[in-house]
Amino acid sequence: MSTMQTLRTFLFYLLLSVSACVWCILSVFVAPFLPFRARYRFVNQTWCRCAVWLAKVLLGIRYEVKGLENIPQRPCVILAKHQSTWETFFLSALFEPLSQVLKRELLYVPFFGWAMAMLKPIAIDRSNPKAALKQLAKQGHERLEQGAWVLIFPEGTRIATGQIGKFSRGGAALAVNAKLPVLPIAHNAGEFWPKQGWGKTPGTVQVVIGPAMQAEGTGPRAIAELNDRAFAWISQAQRDIGALAAEDAVCDVHESV
Repeated sequence: MSTMQTLRTFLFYLLLSVSACVWCILSVFVAPFLPFRARYRFVNQTWCRCAVWLAKVLLGIRYEVKGLENIPQRPCVILAKHQSTWETFFLSALFEPLSQVLKRELLYVPFFGWAMAMLKPIAIDRSNPKAALKQLAKQGHERLEQGAWVLIFPEGTRIATGQIGKFSRGGAALAVNAKLPVLPIAHNAGEFWPKQGWGKTPGTVQVVIGPAMQAEGTGPRAIAELNDRAFAWISQAQRDIGALAAEDAVCDVHESV
């Protein structure tokens, strides 16, 4: 990484951290008085748009989106590839209101966690997979009924570009039980915002939104089939944009939800 890019990356993190602190503190005092949709826009969507904009201006990380016409009018379950932090910012800005699965410990972080708690996240205990799946099923269904999108990274953790992790069935199960489709999303953000390290590379993130997929039937078999179909679509889309090395590049590391 060049000296100039190093300086730009340092400035990016500095401005991102300062803006997060200011925005979270402000949100703690303002957001409780706003209805949920307006609260989401104030607390999360505006700041995430700022983060994506800073990445574009300072780091040279731009993006192109294909498939916006595939987004259904009614909120459903989003199953997205997970490679970096960039897609968390981007998807949180694109879909609103959005509830996402996150580690329960994040809610204990002063101001940041308090602000996040007001956005109705599904905060799970990853050390207890069975309880986490039950919580996802219950709270995810509630969020969908309340008109919120539910974002799930079915790999459970960030997987380096060129690989894809096995998909947990939690997201597919949630969609089947709620009688709603899943919306698959592929991207190559990890090429420019790597999983590890703080270095960033200029480039254009390709985001591909697939067609909404409805389960064929109900029960465990329908859940497994829908999950496999979403996995197959995202895998092929990753190959099409050059973000998956080969058909057998499947990583065994994944978490429960």
